[in-house]
Amino acid sequence: MQNTAIVQGNKIWVWFISLSVLVSLILALFSGSLQIRRAVRANAPFDEFKAQMDERILALMKLYKIPGCSFALIKDSEVVWTEAYGYADVESGAELTVETPMSVQSITKSVTAWGIMRLVEKGLIDLDASVSQYLKSWKFPNSSYQTDKITIRHLLSHTAGMPLGDFSHVYAPGEEMPSNRDVMTKEAMPIREAAVRFSYSNVGYNILEILIEDVTGQSYSEYLRSEVLLPLGMEIATFEVDAATKPYPPTGYNLGGEAVPVYLYPSKASGGLFATAHDVALFAAACIKENPVLDTKLVGQMYQPESYKIGIYGLVFEAYGLGHYLETLPNGMISVSHGGQGNGIMTHFQAVPETGDAIVILTNSQRSWPFIANVLSDWAQWRNLPSVGMGRIIWGHYGLCAVIGFLISASVLMILRLIIGPYLKNRVVCRVLRAGIAVILLGILIWCICQEYLFITSVFPVLSGWLGGSVFGFSFTLLLSALIPAT
Repeated sequence: MQNTAIVQGNKIWVWFISLSVLVSLILALFSGSLQIRRAVRANAPFDEFKAQMDERILALMKLYKIPGCSFALIKDSEVVWTEAYGYADVESGAELTVETPMSVQSITKSVTAWGIMRLVEKGLIDLDASVSQYLKSWKFPNSSYQTDKITIRHLLSHTAGMPLGDFSHVYAPGEEMPSNRDVMTKEAMPIREAAVRFSYSNVGYNILEILIEDVTGQSYSEYLRSEVLLPLGMEIATFEVDAATKPYPPTGYNLGGEAVPVYLYPSKASGGLFATAHDVALFAAACIKENPVLDTKLVGQMYQPESYKIGIYGLVFEAYGLGHYLETLPNGMISVSHGGQGNGIMTHFQAVPETGDAIVILTNSQRSWPFIANVLSDWAQWRNLPSVGMGRIIWGHYGLCAVIGFLISASVLMILRLIIGPYLKNRVVCRVLRAGIAVILLGILIWCICQEYLFITSVFPVLSGWLGGSVFGFSFTLLLSALIPAT
């Protein structure tokens, strides 16, 4: 009798594992997480790679429902390819062009870092001096923390103890909005002492915007355009957008695919730049070769790690320097990058200075992380580079498929056992435990549904719906198993 029970138990486990694997594979195929396609050949001729990527990018855009993408490629430190795909506005049918400036969001931080390092090169500021000594038109609001200990380096490296900031207050071009100084007076309240740990902060960079204006006597926009953008050839790049801007920036599309009209932030230094992929490519090329703006030693200084413990960003990057994310590739080479995300927008650039390679991907969709990860992985494979950190998002999709497969399989087996045989001994403790777990999971699911933005939905735009459905099914089945007495 005991042996029979053991055999039956083993059979159940075999069925459970087999069903989980089968469901996971089917889900991976139908969700696009597992793609059957021709592999990119390492060091293939450029024309072959270009033709393959033309097809690949369009297929990925269709899979993840991305309206438009602007793309640029740098090889041997030169821009060799710029292309635009899809629509700037779906409703009107306006196509995205290579001349269309796009919001690059937090890629702006890397450009701001160059503006700050330009002041360092001119001897106008010291990275390790208190930022307060350069601020003439604004001062930190009263705080229990020592704001006089906050240095420019702290602000550049997100170690100043500043909060993330409120990025939900946006304005239409031409609409009256508060000044950056007014916003900072409300938001620049430290959440910890400086130099304690990394904490990503838009506020920190927006304080640097005030510093630039107070030190130079110019507006932030004027200074960056004259000292960084134009010298690098970024002629379309701008911080100023109004209704007369031609071509007009594209409409963004949020996680639900809803249109998001063009918007501006009151503060510019953390995410206010509009540029084409070609503009950002010229910037990325300057990051890996001699340029007319910064000495290469100062550029290299931005690529020195300031923080290794960078929170959730550590899943795909190794460290943060000054305005750039850093990672050491498996072959020992350093890769520098920065991405940007806003409502309806997602962007990324990545460069490997040692090889002279870089890539720029700008999209008008908030569903673009897996798209960007796949394009980056194909590029790395072509350039015979070891996998880049963003490629881990692809592996994350495989892992999530396995989790969903597990939940669906567990739900199916629980239902079958409720229908055709005894489920578990009718112990009150077991039933209460199952009911408790089900209620907790359902509560978490309801909380997630009520949120305007969820990180997991952004990273897994297709699978997140499947995950929510499988959690609901598992929770509901678990609750039934607790409420229905075993026979």
